Amino acid sequence: MKRIILSYLVSVVCMSALACTSVIVSGKATTSGRPLMLKHRDTDDQKNSVRLFCGEQLVFIGLVNSTSPNNEVWTGTNEAGFSIMNTAAYNFREDSLPDVQMDREGELMYKALSTCMTTADFEQLLDSCSKPMGVEANFGVIDAHGGAAYYEVNNFRWVKYDVNAIACGYRVVTNFCEAGRREDYKGWDRYCIASEVMASEWTADADHRFLFERLSRNTTERNGQRIPRAITSASIVIEGVPAETDPLQTVMWTILGHPLSHIAEPIAVSDYMKCCKSHSNKHRTIARLKNGGLNRQKEERIRQRFRGKK
Repeated sequence: MKRIILSYLVSVVCMSALACTSVIVSGKATTSGRPLMLKHRDTDDQKNSVRLFCGEQLVFIGLVNSTSPNNEVWTGTNEAGFSIMNTAAYNFREDSLPDVQMDREGELMYKALSTCMTTADFEQLLDSCSKPMGVEANFGVIDAHGGAAYYEVNNFRWVKYDVNAIACGYRVVTNFCEAGRREDYKGWDRYCIASEVMASEWTADADHRFLFERLSRNTTERNGQRIPRAITSASIVIEGVPAETDPLQTVMWTILGHPLSHIAEPIAVSDYMKCCKSHSNKHRTIARLKNGGLNRQKEERIRQRFRGKK
């Protein structure tokens, strides 16, 4: 019995540590023609930063754990306008691969940002990766050619959902795969909160500010769950470009720290292209969480308030 209880507690902790909320809005659903991609990140690693990488083929910027090695990215965009994010899934495993060989989503996104320019490139990457891939996740992708899609991916296969083909022009994703086991859905209440907001309030002239204010900062509670949580570490909205326009106009609007106590700052690959040409160091931190002052005090109060919530 003790072993069963311990296993349950470990599973709850692991799920809590890797629960995110995301949305992709097609450029067809915005007045500007620019696609939008939100990742509201929940993780036990509260020290996040943004790094510049001079990748294998492409320059890119990405959200990272500040203490992580330089081969993992948890959201990012590159000089070709290709952008990627993920949310963890818990219902799409179809194998018994040891857990020690899993959780390689950050490495896959690093590889994608280093080499991919389009959604088609990402699909080729998924097909060419050695199997098992060590992942169980939803990956959201937009590019500078009008591509906007989610991919449900496990160790051996993937399923695509083209956001451009969805009538409403957007898709909300939390911590389950539609192609997976329904009995193992996670993040359902956060999915419902976000879906209800998008269905009732989204308009074509909305932009990154709407996604931050109405989703990342939305304290609506459903069955004890909210989108902003005690373990929220960052919120990112990547604002892409209209199809076939300059990819360097892509902007990664970035909140480092809890969204209820910090502001969004724009970061663009174009601001740092010269750094890769003038420095031998192939990676550098370009944005950190500001831990001092009133923001930090407010953030701690918010985390205390939300602690104990699911």
